[in-house]
Amino acid sequence: MAQDVLIEIGLEELPARFIDDAEAQVLAKTKKWLEDQRISYSSAVSFSTPRRLAVLINEVAESQTSMEEEAKGPALKIAQDDQGNWTKAAEGFTKGQGKTTDDIYVKEIKGTAYIYVKKYIEGKTVQSLLPEFKDIIESITFGKNMRWANETLRYARPIRWLVALYGNEVIPFEIAHVKTGNFTYGHRFLSGKLTIEEPKQYEQLLRDHYVIADAKKREKQIVEQLEVLEEKNGFQIPVEQQLLKEVKNLVEYPTAFVGSFADSFLELPNEVLITSMAEHQRYFPVERDGELLPKFVGVRNGDDYELETVIRGNEKVLRARLADAEFFFEEDKKLSIDYFQKKLTRVVFQEKLGTYTEKVNRVKKIANHLAEELALNEIKEVARAAEISKFDLMTNMVNEFTELQGVMGEKYASYFGEAKEVSQAIREHYLPKQSHGELPASPVGAVLSVADKIDTIAGCISVGLIPSGSQDPYGLRRQAMGILRILKDQNWDITVESCIAYALSVLEGAGLTVNASAKEDLRAFFASRAEYLMREENIEADIIHAVVDNQLGVFHFAVDKAHVLSVKKADAQFKMSQEALVRVLNLEGKVEDKNHKINPALFQTESEKVLYEAVKTVKSSYAEQLEAQNSAEALQLLTDLADDIHAFFDQNMIMDDNEEVRKNRLSIIHELSVLILQYADLRKVAWKQHA
Repeated sequence: MAQDVLIEIGLEELPARFIDDAEAQVLAKTKKWLEDQRISYSSAVSFSTPRRLAVLINEVAESQTSMEEEAKGPALKIAQDDQGNWTKAAEGFTKGQGKTTDDIYVKEIKGTAYIYVKKYIEGKTVQSLLPEFKDIIESITFGKNMRWANETLRYARPIRWLVALYGNEVIPFEIAHVKTGNFTYGHRFLSGKLTIEEPKQYEQLLRDHYVIADAKKREKQIVEQLEVLEEKNGFQIPVEQQLLKEVKNLVEYPTAFVGSFADSFLELPNEVLITSMAEHQRYFPVERDGELLPKFVGVRNGDDYELETVIRGNEKVLRARLADAEFFFEEDKKLSIDYFQKKLTRVVFQEKLGTYTEKVNRVKKIANHLAEELALNEIKEVARAAEISKFDLMTNMVNEFTELQGVMGEKYASYFGEAKEVSQAIREHYLPKQSHGELPASPVGAVLSVADKIDTIAGCISVGLIPSGSQDPYGLRRQAMGILRILKDQNWDITVESCIAYALSVLEGAGLTVNASAKEDLRAFFASRAEYLMREENIEADIIHAVVDNQLGVFHFAVDKAHVLSVKKADAQFKMSQEALVRVLNLEGKVEDKNHKINPALFQTESEKVLYEAVKTVKSSYAEQLEAQNSAEALQLLTDLADDIHAFFDQNMIMDDNEEVRKNRLSIIHELSVLILQYADLRKVAWKQHA
């Protein structure tokens, strides 16, 4: 008879940021284990709160599915002697499989005969297998682990209880000296120890004792409570999704409440107020018609008992934090940008890359170079913004509220009389803050952002700080994606390679050691980020490699070319053109003298002359289309050569015995290859077979 299975890991409070991923791991690993063990079940659902991770598996079969398995043995020539008798190798093989030589049959694989036997594997009882669930629990990974007491197990937090039930029977195993049982715990302050009679009652039992075990239901309950408060008070609560997910994972039984703070604190910048509320206290800010109100919404982990006392306590905590912010804000305004700039000289950016002042000097050179290359009108603003881009790191406010770097730079720069373009750029040069976050809106901010990020990436990779696996302490992957997104968003006609080369030259000019492989390492690093971004635009991997492997070039143009090739790949009418262009590239490797000049006097057929003249005619137009980044038009010019290319191959022996004739024809191939490769390496595209 099918039974339900419940597994729960009871823990000290988990960090909110670990919970969603850990819950997903529990469910995924459970399903994989059931599949690997050939155990059938109807459904599996997961649960999570700050104090528990759980999975409920419904209608689990009593035993594994039995199966017949084919076992492969040694080659027949080893298994039999010259007289056709079974050898010791055959006897040993069959004995190891629980069979005899009478059960042997022969199958041939790639011309070689092998012996086989079939064996029936009886399914084990599920009850005997379930203790293996211990391995699943121990295999869950977290962003940061700890050990406790004398335990060898590393886990996010200490395990305090384990529930493992098969129907109403306990599944016996032990982890970190904690044995499995049939009891759990309700809310830490509103309940106590609870006995679970059967797995199906788990969720309702916890709900009855102030624990909403389903994270999605808990989040929905919070949203509904916020909506009630909005309706009741006539204000709006802008819900930032990341904060909502975090709050959901901080409570087991949510109760939302409204608190307030003094109107005078509204004199602080909105960003300071929101950071104090959301980032530091996990409160939701409150607005009316887009204006912040001196109120906040918190979510209590518990019921509404003595809620007014809770509100007063939270107001007191927020008041102290806002008072600190107010003090820091006023103190910072008494100083000057020059004062903060001097303090930067004593702060190390990275041990091998110098101080922040040295970094700023490099960034200024790169930013000025980019502004000149792009012919920006705001050259002075770029230089000034770069020069003071990091001053706010030395302010009291950013020292206390690190999330406000750049934001306070804009506020203070404006207060101290800097131009709007300069102030805005100081904030924008930190953008995007996430891989897909907001991009700089102004050209000055975009230039400064690219300059700052390329200096960090080039510097770190030059001294060997290359990200590996999940380790990327300087956020180089995110910053590289930020650069590529800005280049694309701004439609800048500047190549990724030129940015890399100039950043490296600035590092060398500053007397820093640059690894010999730095340029290629950086190109490969950016290429991997480019592939990631282009895959998000549903561009296939083969097309991405065709476009970026030789050169990333002007990134927005590279993306456009990839999209054009994606369309052509599915176009049956392009097949003949594709074949012609790929035939040319396939022969490029035969070209020995790439500087050999084509001599029309050596042409022996009309097709040679026609193709030569066609290439000469197309070259200037093709260069113009590439210069204008007209992806479709440039490819069409290459496509127009297809008939002449096919005729050239069909009517000429390219590898002619006459050396001069051969070199001449290969030179035509080389000239064509150069044109094609400026667009993409079409050999890397897995062209579709059309009927």
